[in-house]
Amino acid sequence: MANLPTPLPTPDGGASPAGRLPRTKAVSAATGSTREVVYGDLRAALRSADQTPRYLQVASVFRSLVERGVLRAGEALPSERDLSTVTGLSRVTVRRAVETLLREGVLSRRHGSGTFVARRIEQPLSVLAGFSEDMRNRGSRPGSMWISKALTRPSPKEAMALGVGPDEQVLRLLRVRTADDEPLAIETAVVPASILPSPDLVSTSLYSALTEKGFRPAHGVQRLHAALAAPDEASLLMIPVGSAILRIERRAFLANGRPIEFTTSSYRGDRYDFVATLGGQGAEPEQEDRIP
Repeated sequence: MANLPTPLPTPDGGASPAGRLPRTKAVSAATGSTREVVYGDLRAALRSADQTPRYLQVASVFRSLVERGVLRAGEALPSERDLSTVTGLSRVTVRRAVETLLREGVLSRRHGSGTFVARRIEQPLSVLAGFSEDMRNRGSRPGSMWISKALTRPSPKEAMALGVGPDEQVLRLLRVRTADDEPLAIETAVVPASILPSPDLVSTSLYSALTEKGFRPAHGVQRLHAALAAPDEASLLMIPVGSAILRIERRAFLANGRPIEFTTSSYRGDRYDFVATLGGQGAEPEQEDRIP
């Protein structure tokens, strides 16, 4: 992926310093009986004769706590300092354990807030949905960190996907998509300027802007493939370089078959599961279009 420019202030989530996401309120760390279980399991594991490196033992304990439901999705972990004090391990060892779980997608980190048990999002492939409405339906607050909004000429690939000439203008929207201030995806959406002639028409939801103009997408085609996060992607998504991501390419069409949207996205692999509903041979697949 090409180097990305410095992010701009976001109109739907308040001003954000360049390259940084808005601060978010931290969820309370494990307290009471939960904290006792966490610390008890850590002490028990570290008292054993297991010769496994200490940071892997700590990672294993937290992995088990999440699998057993002791630590729930969205719950904050105790600080590195507290874990170091309780276990008697160095903060470097504790940090290695946390980084192991971050790479596995068991934990997620939010800028200025701490480390949390990751929420995984199941996204059905049969649904044509906008990011904003999808997040609202899940009880999350959608947002964007805008990188650029501009009228420009299409690339050859974009021109072919949208059926426009190389000298025609398109509206290109590049942003980081967030849920509850946590970055989930980098998205570049392109639509013909004949449909949306001004960047100001899109504030939060592209699909809302299209629907208001009377151009409701009726169906689409998506292609997915696995990749590793490049340094610029990792910085924007707040994940380690080389983390698993899903690259998605989508074309959306009007009911008459006219292409109206071409979007390429990089989704965090530690947070998203894309799910397909399958039917037996000869069965009619379920069709559902949901537009924000």
